Amino acid sequence: MEPEGMMKAAYLVEPEQFALRETPVPEPGPRDVLVAMGACGVCGSDIHFMENGRIGDFIVEEPLVLGHEAAGEVVRVGPEVKTLRPGDRVAIEPGIPCGHCEYCHGGRYNLCEDVVFLSAPPYDGFFQEYVVVPEDFAYRLPEGMSTEAGATVEPLAVGLHAVNLAGLGSGDHVVVLGAGPIGLLATAAARARGATDITTVDVVERRLEFALGMGATRVLNAAEADVAAELGNSAHIVLDCATVDETLNEAFDIVRPGGCIAWVGMAAELVTVPFQRFQAKELRLTGVFRYANCFRPAVELIASGQVDTAPLVTDRFEFPQVEEAIKFAAANRRSALKTMVNFT
Repeated sequence: MEPEGMMKAAYLVEPEQFALRETPVPEPGPRDVLVAMGACGVCGSDIHFMENGRIGDFIVEEPLVLGHEAAGEVVRVGPEVKTLRPGDRVAIEPGIPCGHCEYCHGGRYNLCEDVVFLSAPPYDGFFQEYVVVPEDFAYRLPEGMSTEAGATVEPLAVGLHAVNLAGLGSGDHVVVLGAGPIGLLATAAARARGATDITTVDVVERRLEFALGMGATRVLNAAEADVAAELGNSAHIVLDCATVDETLNEAFDIVRPGGCIAWVGMAAELVTVPFQRFQAKELRLTGVFRYANCFRPAVELIASGQVDTAPLVTDRFEFPQVEEAIKFAAANRRSALKTMVNFT
């Protein structure tokens, strides 16, 4: 359906305060597509922006549309678009790099210094009825894959990128610290990439139950067990999806010599690293920043049934209930996994 001239968008105008506004429907450029939003998930960064008005150096100085875990239906295409047409349902990759720098040419475009990340100030995200995105960053969803599942491609891509950076090998023992949505999808990504021994750790029993469904072969409740004593030096790879003081130290205890620790969650600006253990074990330590070249594989994993993200969507709201959805997710961090805003 061709959109009318105006659309609704949910803007964060102050911490804890949103406003629903009408704004013109954007026009696609020559190689862009106009997408009618179908579903958009609430991420922890949306909560952080809502509560604090900033994340590190990203400061909300003007009204901002949040939301970056998005999927929808193409309704209009630019004259040079070749791979998509109206009616195609797509998952949208929200980080648009410059395409010209050494990082873009080297395939690590998530490190592009001129990336436009939709939903990070000053660029609006997807809690609005229509968006324009480049053709290359809209990934067609196969028949049988729901639009809501398409909105879970983005967080799965984070898990896949972490696994790729860590250099996971078939049969590796992987420990995932933290079983929020990213930790659960990192668990699923590790399983899909060949790990046969996966231990997921959290302090919330319900999340650990979900982890077993996402591919964990063992779960540990850190509130009840001594994780370091239980696991010893056993992990080839530790995916730290919590990056709190306890896990930052714990990872160095449980990773085996020659192993890798990947920091997936966002830690404080300054953290303490136990350097002697790091050096004596000859460890690799890598940061994980968003993703690169992971959206299409993530679509394929979900479409093929290798990863089932549907159970992660525990709560749903209808647009324009964006403020309600984000505040609900914030108030129910321990029980809610993925809160989804649906547009149709």
